[in-house]
Amino acid sequence: MTQSHPRISKAVIPAAGLGTRFLPATKATPKEMLPVVDKPAIQYVVEEAVSAGLDDVLMVTGRNKRPLEDHFDRNYELESALEKKGDANRLAKVQESSDLATMHYVRQGDPRGLGHAVLCAAPHVGNEPFAVLLGDDLIDPRDPLLQRMIEVQELYGGSVVALMEVAPEQIHLYGCAAVEATPDRDVVKVSGLVEKPEPADAPSNYAIIGRYVLDPAVFDVLRETEPGRGGEIQLTDALQLLAQDEKVGGPVHGVVFKGRRYDTGDRGDYLRAIVRLACEREDLGPDFRSWLRSYVTEEM
Repeated sequence: MTQSHPRISKAVIPAAGLGTRFLPATKATPKEMLPVVDKPAIQYVVEEAVSAGLDDVLMVTGRNKRPLEDHFDRNYELESALEKKGDANRLAKVQESSDLATMHYVRQGDPRGLGHAVLCAAPHVGNEPFAVLLGDDLIDPRDPLLQRMIEVQELYGGSVVALMEVAPEQIHLYGCAAVEATPDRDVVKVSGLVEKPEPADAPSNYAIIGRYVLDPAVFDVLRETEPGRGGEIQLTDALQLLAQDEKVGGPVHGVVFKGRRYDTGDRGDYLRAIVRLACEREDLGPDFRSWLRSYVTEEM
C-alpha cells in the first residue's frame, strides 16, 4: 500500500499536571523538572522528539511551570561564568537544552484532562498530523518508537498509538485497545479503546503508553467530547470515535512496543529509572554498578 500523507513536523508535550504523587518535592518545582540522573525528565522527551525529526515543539503548561521555559532558554550569566572558568564541558551541557528545538508554550488554564491539553495545541498545529509525547514515559533512544510510529502514520494515514503488553492485573492503570492483526508484526489495527477498564472488562492486555501520532481531525472530535472518566476530557474517548468511524479522520493503528521504557510517573518506577539509566552511563556506570552490587550484597 502506497499513500501520500503530510510530513509530520510538530510535537506536542502536555506538561500542565500538578505532580501530586511527588509532593512535597513538586510543591514549587514542576514534576517534569525532577532530575533523572543529571537531566530533567522533560529534556529526555524533547530529545526524543528531535531525534525523530520533530524540532517544532509545543509545550502545554499551567501555573507554576515557568522553570520549564527557563530550562530551554538561554542563561547568559551562567554561560558567561562557565566560559570564564574554562569549563567547556558544563558549558556545552547548559547550551544543549536551549539549542535542541524551536520551543513554543501555551497554558492550559483549567486542568480538564489530557484531551483538553491536546486541544489547546490546535491553533499551533493547524491542519496537519502531529505527535504527542507524555513526559511520564521515557523511551530509550536505542529503541526508536516514535520514528516507527511516524512511518506507520505516513503509510496508513489516520492516527497511531503506542501499545505495550502488560499483565492483565495491571490493565486498569492504562487505556486499553481492542486490536486486529495486520501484515506487519509490530503493527495492529485498533478497533476500539477504553480508558482504565477493570481486568474483566478489558478487550486485551494491550496498554496505551504515552506516545501518539494524531490526525488533526482529533481536534474537532475533542471539541465535542464530553468529560469522561474522572470528570476529564479523555483523549482515549476521542480516539475511540476515530477508530469506530474511519470517515472522520482515517483509521487508528497501534505500534506494539517491546523496547526499553522508563516510567517516571510513579515514585518507585522513577527511582528504578534513575538506577537503570545511571548503570548504563559510560561515565557513571562502572563505579555505580560496583557500589550497587556491594550495597545489595552487604546492606540488604
